Order: sequence, then C-alpha cells, then structure tokens
Amino acid sequence: MGQAAQDAWRSLLAAQALIADRIDRDLGEAADMSLAEFEVLDHLAGAENHTIRMNELATLVRLSPSGLTRRFDTLVRRGLVTREACENDRRGINARLTDLGLQQHSIASVVHDRGVATYLESNLEPVDLANLQAIGTLLAEANRRPDTSRDTSGQDRATAQSA
Repeated sequence: MGQAAQDAWRSLLAAQALIADRIDRDLGEAADMSLAEFEVLDHLAGAENHTIRMNELATLVRLSPSGLTRRFDTLVRRGLVTREACENDRRGINARLTDLGLQQHSIASVVHDRGVATYLESNLEPVDLANLQAIGTLLAEANRRPDTSRDTSGQDRATAQSA
C-alpha cells in the first residue's frame, strides 16, 4: 500500500472523528441525545411507517445485534422507540419510532443539520462537497461488492491467468 493511501485513510478517519465528536457534543447539549442515538432515530424516521426490523437496523447503524439492543434499550426507557412483533415472521422483531421519538428526532435534526453545515459544509467549496460526495459514493459502492481478493498491482490476476 502506498503512502498516499495511508495518508488519505488517516485524514479521512481524523476528519470523521472530529466532526462526529462535535456533532455528538452539540446533540448532547441541545437535544439530550448522542449522535449514536440520533442515528437510530434518523433511520427509523426515514423508514416506511417509522419501522425497521431490528437486524436490518443493526446493519444500518453498524452494530452487532447485542450492541443495538443495549443502545435501543436506552431509547425504549426514554419512550422514543418500541419493539413490536414482526407480522410476517413470528421470530422477527421490528423497531418502531414513537410519536415522542419523532418529536425528539425533529428537534435533534435541527442540531445535527446545523452541525453538518458548520463543521463540514462551511469548510469546503461546493465543488469540494460534490467531490467528497462522489468519492464517498464510489468507495461505498466498491466495498458493498463481494471481495474480489485481488491485489492492486495485478499480481494476483497474472498468477491466476498463468495457472
């Protein structure tokens, strides 16, 4: 791996962590929730009927099922979400946003959006935002595909072709 890739990776991680920390702090102060909690509410707010299967929600928020359970339990105690039996699969559990959760999400969305505008948008030119979005989309799409286990130097392809 080249130094440019290492440097890009480190700067990407640093920027994401710093911006996320600032938005997390803002959400805590203004909306009494963490960025991680907001992310759960945000996915539910955007879902049809404000409902998502728990296993799908875990994938969306990049948590194990048990990790989501711990986070979700906090939101249940606050009355922001509920668990419901899945109608078409007796073993499945749905996560649903409550009316109070939808209200809290609306409040937190203002804080979140202001943070994105302040910590990201205001520091970049429109062309930089477009490039960042395009790069993020490209990387996300490339990494959703199954691993091709290929070396970027083409060495693995050459070995496979000669075999």
